[in-house]
Amino acid sequence: MNKALFIIDMQNDFVLPQGVLCVKGASATISVIKKLLEHARAENWTIVHVIREHDKDGINADKPRRRLFENAGHGYCVADSFGAQIVKELEPLENEIILKKTRNSAFFETNLDLILRRLDVKRIFVCGTQYPNCIRATANDAMSYDYDVTVVTDCCSAQSEDVARANIFDMKNMGIECLSLNEII
Repeated sequence: MNKALFIIDMQNDFVLPQGVLCVKGASATISVIKKLLEHARAENWTIVHVIREHDKDGINADKPRRRLFENAGHGYCVADSFGAQIVKELEPLENEIILKKTRNSAFFETNLDLILRRLDVKRIFVCGTQYPNCIRATANDAMSYDYDVTVVTDCCSAQSEDVARANIFDMKNMGIECLSLNEII
């Protein structure tokens, strides 16, 4: 069975303390995600680095976050900016996929499903940031497209442990497998 690893939104604007939308727990997951990434590379999984990328004026940003681009705001994850870059510890290799998105789900208005089907991927492992938004939306959509989905719990983050636990509980109830890195490798 072909497997894929999705590393979601591990970009400077979400991970670094000075990031515009820094997620409190994101930087702590870098080393664990790196272990998962090394495992996936060794096992020849398809690696998909899912990133947010917005136009400088924010025209393609989701409605609740457009305010970050207004009134001389600098926005977040603006194309070609430092904030949009993947953190250096998780930089993609040349043969890995970088999928750009403008909404929470990696599947929304992207060609991700087509890519996965062409590569005959059946099982997806999801990690990155953050639980209530992009992790959950992507995992839910992957399940809706009939992929086997596993969220790697200690390789994901949220603003608080309570938020993480609540989302893990909900995803398990939806039928999404939630496992730790040690349960996978």
